[in-house]
Amino acid sequence: MNFTNYTEYNQTEDIKRLKFIVSAIQEIKSDNIRVIEIGCGNGNICYQLAKMGYDVTGIDISEETIANAKRIHQLPNLKFECRSAEDVDTTQKFDAIVCSEVIEHLHDPDIVVAHLQNILKDEGKAVINVPNGFGPREVFMTKPMQNAMRKNDWRWKSISAVKRLLGYKGTTVQSSAPELSHIQFFSKESFTALAEKFGFRIEKFGVSNFIERVFPFSLFTKLIRPLQDFDCWVADRLPQSWASGFMSVWVKK
Repeated sequence: MNFTNYTEYNQTEDIKRLKFIVSAIQEIKSDNIRVIEIGCGNGNICYQLAKMGYDVTGIDISEETIANAKRIHQLPNLKFECRSAEDVDTTQKFDAIVCSEVIEHLHDPDIVVAHLQNILKDEGKAVINVPNGFGPREVFMTKPMQNAMRKNDWRWKSISAVKRLLGYKGTTVQSSAPELSHIQFFSKESFTALAEKFGFRIEKFGVSNFIERVFPFSLFTKLIRPLQDFDCWVADRLPQSWASGFMSVWVKK
């Protein structure tokens, strides 16, 4: 696949995920493909797809994030709207839906997934990516960090001080939203069950990376691209349950 990165992504994991999304949409047999991204954040994925010629709409519930997306990503076939997924009119049908690193933040992902069924064309594809809730990153980083943050004790204050010292920010290249806590922790089995519950089947399943974003490895991998490449290569060869992230393409049954 010929691929040009038009986004701000420069980490191997992010680019691997982006290529997975692009590849899935390129397989759709339709003219004038319409794409919607649920939880578009700063608009990187939307911009990539719009640059490739697709008609793209990005939505997010964060006003700050949508304002940022509109400011930095402007194309005639690209628009951003501040709204939730369930507010998308069901008379609108899309050839492709992208929902990447979103549903783990939701208290009730069923509401969103059920609505995806209503706005996806029968021959369309939904690309849904989530962290592996029992993989290295969630087990050794996300869960302990969020537990310390909730308690807001000396541990969290110490962690926050170290993160500031190392240059870590609360926002990411993907989103400017102030709240990015993970609520859902999916296994491959529970993720598959969610798809099937709402009339989808998983057509394609892949993994992102292994341990490159787990401290203390992240101190080195963040700056050394070959280590990131190697980590993603390793993830593809280990059991999928060991990966830090899941990537998937859903189609209607």
